[in-house]
Amino acid sequence: MNVVIVESPAKAKTINKYLGRDYEVYASFGHVRDLPAKDGSVDPDNDFAMLWEIDSKAGKRLSDIAAAVKGASKLILATDPDREGEAISWHVLEILRNKKVLKDKKVERVVFNAITKSAILEAMKHPREIDEGLVDAYLARRALDYLVGFNLSPVLWRKLPGARSAGRVQSVALRLVCDRELEIEKFVRREYWSLVAHLLTKEKAPFIARLVGADGRKITRLDIGTEAEATDFKRGLEQAKFTIQSVEAKPARRNPWPPFTTSTLQQEASRKLGMAPARTMQVAQRLYEGADIGGETVGLITYMRTDGVDMAPEAIEATRELIGKLHSPRYVPSAPRKYQVKQKTAQEAHEAIRPTDVSRLPKQMAKYLEREQLALYELIWTRTVASQMASAELERTTVEILADVPTPSKIKAIDLRATGQVVRFDGFLALYQEGKDEDDEDEEGGRLPPMKAGDPATREKIEAAQHFTEPPPRYSEATLVKAMEELGIGRPST
Repeated sequence: MNVVIVESPAKAKTINKYLGRDYEVYASFGHVRDLPAKDGSVDPDNDFAMLWEIDSKAGKRLSDIAAAVKGASKLILATDPDREGEAISWHVLEILRNKKVLKDKKVERVVFNAITKSAILEAMKHPREIDEGLVDAYLARRALDYLVGFNLSPVLWRKLPGARSAGRVQSVALRLVCDRELEIEKFVRREYWSLVAHLLTKEKAPFIARLVGADGRKITRLDIGTEAEATDFKRGLEQAKFTIQSVEAKPARRNPWPPFTTSTLQQEASRKLGMAPARTMQVAQRLYEGADIGGETVGLITYMRTDGVDMAPEAIEATRELIGKLHSPRYVPSAPRKYQVKQKTAQEAHEAIRPTDVSRLPKQMAKYLEREQLALYELIWTRTVASQMASAELERTTVEILADVPTPSKIKAIDLRATGQVVRFDGFLALYQEGKDEDDEDEEGGRLPPMKAGDPATREKIEAAQHFTEPPPRYSEATLVKAMEELGIGRPST
């Protein structure tokens, strides 16, 4: 008999079914021991020696595991494939060694990125030893949490009753929020004016142009700061003669976004589904552990704690094949897309978050999943499929217009610009468009009417509008996660 240790009971039941009668799968129910919340649990003067205490609820489970291991021929540690999963395997192994039930039994560590029969059976063929580097990383972080948090948390509890702890992520997130609040408090509002000309082409087609310069000088968004200045420009434009100076149309391409990492999934679920990051991870965990489909529990997505953006070759091939069937061969790029992580500190040990089987369409999964699960699965599925689709082909047009102001005006010539964008081929945009944060700038307008250099333009109306600069917005959960990722602070899973 081989004993397999996983973290959750839901996984234990499914994996036991996949492995068969020669295996007994036990769940650790997460971490089994921790540092007691008292002074001296970490000793910096003694090589950071740690005093561990077995969780009261884990005692009986560990006794059951020890009894099973005593009569087994092999122990297989199959906890999650991340740092915390490695730590749980290490803790279980240390406890079993202390109980002296291992003796000469073989101990293996296996990891799988998806709870599917094929992924688990394949993982069993490639066992390894406990990754000491991951364990050391866990111990260093746990010591840091303790040494800092043990001193800070009581202060936090006094100031914010009901708060849990001052950990790495919470403390830095609080600093970011406070810094942003200080920016908002210090912000000085500034007045500025924009001028927009509603014009007609020679063929009487309407378009809009914005003021960008005057008498050879460039005018930026904040340069017109008073109503008097704006009135001068408006008066000049109302008397001016308009001529198209140049029309430049440039082809452009927009490439799809990579499949989700933990951070990007949290951000997009917050924007599109209104789902808090902690809730996103709870729902993703359930999708990872699986749903009952036709009497069998099947994991629907790969592991959801990852910084990696790559996908397994067989998953890429299946996705490309599906795109050809659902859309057309034109939507399948000539070569598979490969993505790389920009962050230097990224943990790329795992694949991106993707469906375990891309042929399970969201509409087919509707009858098996709860509302939140289906919404998150559909988000992951569409992002994954779009990541392997052809680029969108666009055309961006820029029209420069000269407004010749008659004398005796003090402004002689005003420069205006009209911009437009048209989609020539939608590519991946046929399936997926990333959500926007509050502070994202608007994209260019739609198609401009036909016109050419030298053509006259007719004024329809001139608008001068007053604006005031806005302070930076307060963080939403999505933008806070994004800021932390950009600063290299880490991946806040919860």
